[in-house]
Amino acid sequence: MSATTTPPGAQLPEHPDFLWRNPEPKKFYDVVIVGGGGHGLATAHYLAKNHGITNVAVLEKGWLAGGNMARNTTLIRSNYLWDESAAMYEHSLKLWEGLEEDLGYPILFSQRGVLNLAHTEQDVRDSVRRVEANKLNGIDAEWIGPEDVKEICPIVNISADIRYPVQGATYQPRAGIAKHDYVAWGFARRADEAGIDVIQNCEVTGFAVDGDRVTGVHTSRGDIACGTVALCAAGHTSVLLDMLGVRTPLQSHPLQALVSELLEPVHPTIVMSNAVHVYVSQAHKGELVMGAGVDSYNGYGQRGAFHIIERQMAAAVELFPVFARAHLLRSWAGIVDVTPDASPIVGHTPYENLYVNSGWGTGGFKATPGIGWCYAHTIAHGAPHPYVAPFGLDRFTTGALVDEHGAAAVAH
Repeated sequence: MSATTTPPGAQLPEHPDFLWRNPEPKKFYDVVIVGGGGHGLATAHYLAKNHGITNVAVLEKGWLAGGNMARNTTLIRSNYLWDESAAMYEHSLKLWEGLEEDLGYPILFSQRGVLNLAHTEQDVRDSVRRVEANKLNGIDAEWIGPEDVKEICPIVNISADIRYPVQGATYQPRAGIAKHDYVAWGFARRADEAGIDVIQNCEVTGFAVDGDRVTGVHTSRGDIACGTVALCAAGHTSVLLDMLGVRTPLQSHPLQALVSELLEPVHPTIVMSNAVHVYVSQAHKGELVMGAGVDSYNGYGQRGAFHIIERQMAAAVELFPVFARAHLLRSWAGIVDVTPDASPIVGHTPYENLYVNSGWGTGGFKATPGIGWCYAHTIAHGAPHPYVAPFGLDRFTTGALVDEHGAAAVAH
């Protein structure tokens, strides 16, 4: 079903009743993108915009952007530790800053800053190290003390008498949030205008293979031949690659989140804490958006669970006593794909014309425009964009890992 809801102020395409077409699949495409979430839609947009490639299909097994794109906490930042990660996420953040103009569509990008709290001496050492690494990479970051934390976010409890006292925080002022649905709709609209087919309710059930090439995909809506296949299926990537006999070090876990009832503005920034284990922002409508770490088990569930809700609320109330009066509205889960070094896998596979983009863990949303840009470049040129070259699948055999567990902000 095509979208019919239009945010205020948005300019509609030629068709007044929908934002994108709902076409039937063609028999052949130059590029088939598997996964109609943020990464798949962004890749399609930049294939058309940057490379003039428009004979493209984006295949989504459900409704457009109904997977992790609709099941995340919308945080955007670039303050990662290692040069490789910082370059990728900073590229993405710069694209976020001009994305509304690029898409011609409101995305409600709000640069309200992010605080990553430190509660122990080791937290402080690690945080200061990351700030200095960020500065060397030209990323806005600073180390601030408890009083400065309180000034930026007055509702944070900085008392020395709590279980995990706040000893300071890293602060990135350019970080923020965006409206995830609007981002997806904006990318889909621009891709559709370029002539790209966004095909919903089209599940990939297998692949046609000739030697070391994938010649097409079998779908619930018929067979589709193609020149190139680009996987953007997040937590289900390993399921698709298993069909081709490609082993990857991916594990899929539920990542649960929740929102409160609508409240007046009380939380001016984003606050994250690994030790207390919660991260919180306030959405544009007023609900508090909270997340924590991934569930320890592997699974594909997209629903919340009471024990996770209880722990998240307990952690949030410890940091923000005022939240004790808030009521829970709803909870959900996304399916995050996790690698051993908490960094993504982007690039070639053993099949000549099959590319993979996966393993983003909890960082997928913030990377949306950046990975779309770089993945499109990789597909168009047949070689990795410099920003994603360090994240190839071969690093798990060479040992050139990019270990971002410390900067990933939550445990995964």
